[in-house]
Amino acid sequence: MLRRLLIAVLAVLAWAQPVAARPLLLISIDGLRPGDVIEADKRGLKVPTLRRFLAEGSYASGVRGVLPSVTYPSHTTLLTGASPARHGIIANQTFDPRQINAAGWFWYAQDIKVPTLWDAARQAGLSVGNVHWPVSVGARAIDWNLPQYWRTGHADDAKLLALLATPGLLRDLEQARGEPYAQGIIEDIDGDENRGRFAAALIRRHKPGFITVYFTALDHTQHEDGPDTASARAVLERIDSAVAQVIAAQQQAHPDTAIALVSDHGFAPVGTEVNLFRAFIDQGLITLGPDGKVQSWQAMPWPSGGSAAVVLADPADSAARARTAAVLAALQADPASGIASIADQAAIKTLGGNPQAAFMVDFRIGTSAGTFANLAKGPYAATANKGTHGWFPDAPEMRASFFIMGPGIPRGRNLGEIDQRAIAPTLARIMGGKLGGAEVPGLKF
Repeated sequence: MLRRLLIAVLAVLAWAQPVAARPLLLISIDGLRPGDVIEADKRGLKVPTLRRFLAEGSYASGVRGVLPSVTYPSHTTLLTGASPARHGIIANQTFDPRQINAAGWFWYAQDIKVPTLWDAARQAGLSVGNVHWPVSVGARAIDWNLPQYWRTGHADDAKLLALLATPGLLRDLEQARGEPYAQGIIEDIDGDENRGRFAAALIRRHKPGFITVYFTALDHTQHEDGPDTASARAVLERIDSAVAQVIAAQQQAHPDTAIALVSDHGFAPVGTEVNLFRAFIDQGLITLGPDGKVQSWQAMPWPSGGSAAVVLADPADSAARARTAAVLAALQADPASGIASIADQAAIKTLGGNPQAAFMVDFRIGTSAGTFANLAKGPYAATANKGTHGWFPDAPEMRASFFIMGPGIPRGRNLGEIDQRAIAPTLARIMGGKLGGAEVPGLKF
């Protein structure tokens, strides 16, 4: 009895001791489906670096994501453990009913309403680096920051990024590398390989205890050509080599490092887009001026790929809410619309989605939301892209990825399907930090 009591007391005391800060590398491959690694041999993919995680670490069979299942909300959940409704990044692009923001995105870290892993790392005593992670402009906890940002692709974008990055960092790394850093608007594999080299150089030069690194070319290629295509497979194989360079630099700088590999969402083929803007204009919910721009509006779509939020100009206008609901119901009754379901505010709240939305429309896999820029294509049209994401998170095709390896991480363990919100508190614990805004507990290894 005394022995059991002593063991229990020692366990409590051990739990109460502060956990030593431990280095961590967090890599994201946008649009990476778990099967592309777990079933790599079956799919004919040569990704030896990614396959290392299966033998040397633990992995999820799938990650259930957030609403909407698009890049910026998902990456912020990966950093915070919170849903979009709580962390504040509720779409890729900001709400812009008058179309005046030049397709601006949620680039700025000040819009994140809860603590991030960058904050947790700093509190644990680790220095922090970042290469191209979404929503990283102005993140105060990052010591060496190359944030993701672009405007037009003009040469001036490079000057602007140099100002937004940590002072002097971009110049120093470009001189060390002997090449310019890829502009943010560049999303192809050449841009990813460039950023991989810069990430490795940043690690070798500054040895951050925690660093986030983001690769975007797989997502870009799957949008253009679709998933399960030769081009997508070729891009992933090249990303695998870029990831290998970053991991090698990290393990040389920090032999005791943990390495986590994640993605934000899955991917599915798409062929049809449904333009809610066209329907709202036709039904008088949006009025255009002689110049073709929005003159006034009662309800406005906010597209996110396979889903769309609908925002009311006046949330207290019950008549406008009823009219909007009727327009959406009529569209859903038309099989050509591809609408699978319509969530009201109560359902959106349960899903942790956009709190500004009166409704959220989920299309069937294969159909996506059209944009204001595509009004001329009509209510139903063929998509320019062959793949997308953004559908509600219960769609199996939207499952994302999680892999982790390093000292102390169980080898060869399948964690089953996990909640995307559980990843950030898990990583915070590994670094010896805490993450107060997380909505679910971390994973247990």
